[in-house]
Amino acid sequence: MTYAGSNTRTEPPAAVDGQAGAGTSGGWIADEALMLRAARRNVAAVASLTSRRPGVTLVDAYRVQAAGIGLLIADGARRVGHKVGLTSAAMQAQMGVGEPDSGVLLDRMLVADGGELQTARLLAPRVEAEIAFRLGEDLPGGEITAADARQAVARVLLALEVIDTRYGSWQIGLVDSVADNASCGHMVLGGEVELGVLDPATEQVVLEVDGEIAASGEGRAVLGDPFEALVWLSRRLDEVGGRLRAGDVVLAGAVHASLPLGPGTQVRATSMHLPVVHLNVR
Repeated sequence: MTYAGSNTRTEPPAAVDGQAGAGTSGGWIADEALMLRAARRNVAAVASLTSRRPGVTLVDAYRVQAAGIGLLIADGARRVGHKVGLTSAAMQAQMGVGEPDSGVLLDRMLVADGGELQTARLLAPRVEAEIAFRLGEDLPGGEITAADARQAVARVLLALEVIDTRYGSWQIGLVDSVADNASCGHMVLGGEVELGVLDPATEQVVLEVDGEIAASGEGRAVLGDPFEALVWLSRRLDEVGGRLRAGDVVLAGAVHASLPLGPGTQVRATSMHLPVVHLNVR
């Protein structure tokens, strides 16, 4: 990546959910998960995984992610869905990668629509406007299509995703992002509407900061059709024995490049057919 986050503090590293087991590559997988949990709790960044362990694979990164999610669930968190990241050309260019990634959404990441978010508990926050889905039925993996994904969706909504990195700087790679749960920070979910005949691909999503348009993009910026994000995710989960379930929320990915998020701002996302979603940043 070519940009860096703010509030960067670095300390040396400390000694699922439908994903590969965490212990198959030795104790370092569990150590990485513990280190990232400590970074989140202490708001103190650690050096990137790839800088400390050259040659680490994407498979290993998803194992670190699964181990980390296991720790958070053991702490009392509850899984509510998934995110697909890096689905637009703008985000892939910003990150310097050529493929999506995914993470797990937990209830403690939720901020109420119109609620407040304290950036003092984050290391390098950035914000994205996204289209999201609520599944009405399970979505198996395998050779499914965008039409199959649409059939599984009950409702659609706008979302604001606040991404953050426990590595403190956004000069990271895909493996780092995946290990860090696809850089999940927080999310704000707007009002849900029945999918009906609405075409998310043609929905123009606008991100406003303090009343000024800061970014925008059509739903088709997400892999050509936001339903393709569901296809990609369902296939990835299927490879490791997971599945998208009825009731899951899925963030399909930003329609624009992410923007820095600072205190004292008001953020909202709008579109033609979906309810507005708001966030107050402190």
